[in-house]
Amino acid sequence: MGLKNKELPKLGFLYLDYVLRFFDHSNFKGWPNKIETVTYHWGNDKDRFIEEVKRKKIDVLIGNVPATAYETFREIARALPNVRFIPSLDTQFSNKSKENVTRFAWKYNLPIPKTYIYYNRKEGEKFLENTTYPKIIKRSYGPSNYGGYFVHKVDSKEEAKELFATKKYHPMYIQDFVPMEADIRVMLIGHKPVCAFWRRAPEGEWLTNTSQGGSMDYMNVPKSVLDLAVRTSKAANAEYWACDIAYGKDGKVHILECATAFAAFPYIRDWIGQYIMWSLSKGRFRKPHLPMFNWEELGKISPDLLRTMRHITFGKYSSSYDGAYFGKRRKMYGEGEVFLHELDSAYKMYNVKERTFEEWPSEKWNYQDRFALKNFKSMKVPALKKEEAPIVSEDESIPAIEISNDDLETLLTSVKGIGKKKLKKLTNRFSHQAIVNILEYEPKILKDVKGIYDSTIEGLMEVWNGYKKAFLKENNDKRKKELAES
Repeated sequence: MGLKNKELPKLGFLYLDYVLRFFDHSNFKGWPNKIETVTYHWGNDKDRFIEEVKRKKIDVLIGNVPATAYETFREIARALPNVRFIPSLDTQFSNKSKENVTRFAWKYNLPIPKTYIYYNRKEGEKFLENTTYPKIIKRSYGPSNYGGYFVHKVDSKEEAKELFATKKYHPMYIQDFVPMEADIRVMLIGHKPVCAFWRRAPEGEWLTNTSQGGSMDYMNVPKSVLDLAVRTSKAANAEYWACDIAYGKDGKVHILECATAFAAFPYIRDWIGQYIMWSLSKGRFRKPHLPMFNWEELGKISPDLLRTMRHITFGKYSSSYDGAYFGKRRKMYGEGEVFLHELDSAYKMYNVKERTFEEWPSEKWNYQDRFALKNFKSMKVPALKKEEAPIVSEDESIPAIEISNDDLETLLTSVKGIGKKKLKKLTNRFSHQAIVNILEYEPKILKDVKGIYDSTIEGLMEVWNGYKKAFLKENNDKRKKELAES
């Protein structure tokens, strides 16, 4: 069962000079064919890199791209249309900057702290004059917050202005301060949580990073946190993913960070490698079975020892064999107790499929380069003379076509061949916004769901185009009315 050696895609590791490598051959134990390596040397290396990938006939390039090379690799990916990048450049959109994380969250209606982004310095300073405090200020551009060293809490407009004058952060990226019990890092593979831990600030402090004196533990991560992490991973169409989620003193959860580039013990990278091998081989290699809350038990082991542990595997629950332990073991979860092994069916590991459209094209979403500073001394943005830079708050980035969950379900089930069972398959496989994007850009992706045929897609496109036409007409009429009244 599964693909034979000659039928397997040719894999390549994507490396960059001076950048730590997330994967190596040991993470893909058992892959029968040679895995190539292609290293990007920075500078004017784009054309050479593209030619090397073509020469080695690589089908799948695996590896993370740092923020400083992200836009170059979007160009590289376009030049290699037949090569699959894992993770895709769209999935890695959030790796580039805090602003990108925010825009991603806005689009998919994911809860984040209220956020304000200013490329126009005068507008930003006017905001600092009139807003309430405390506020959080972050350096937007970069793959992480570097242990919290580029995240600042300011308690007054004077402190905020001094910080921007000293640090020269561009754009001005500002968030409301959320009082937190702690934040929680969740790592996922195929949208399934595989590791999660609390990070708590020292007494009297607010930064939770362990490099800043914070502590960590693995016990009793709330259901609301894991559910939000799964939603976020599905929205990003991520083969592997990590979220930092704030758990507020009011019990509410907010996304702080999310990315495909994160620190992980070697055994987690082994799991990702095993998952990718399973996904690309059509079942020749076994899908990793990673029980929910495995991290509570592994977290009891010394981190020094965990760093040396490799290729950890787990057996599946069997009622006849394991019933004495697993069958009776319950866990408080959500609003009641559940059997521990039952959570594995609630949190499935999905086979993430490649998308064939660009969700975040640089022509539209690369604000950092379109509105770059001329120099730090003047803080001038030349592009502002030609085009107004985005001044945005948390309400800005709503998708062009809006449709409620109920309306989308009604639309889908109005098509011949889609009943309640197929609707459930679709909504289990794709998030609400993912379905909207697929209908807009690449409806044939829906054929991955069993029972969806070309005729079904034709029917879907007919009702979707009808909905769009009515939606846009209503929006235009509303806009004309507002203009007439003004």
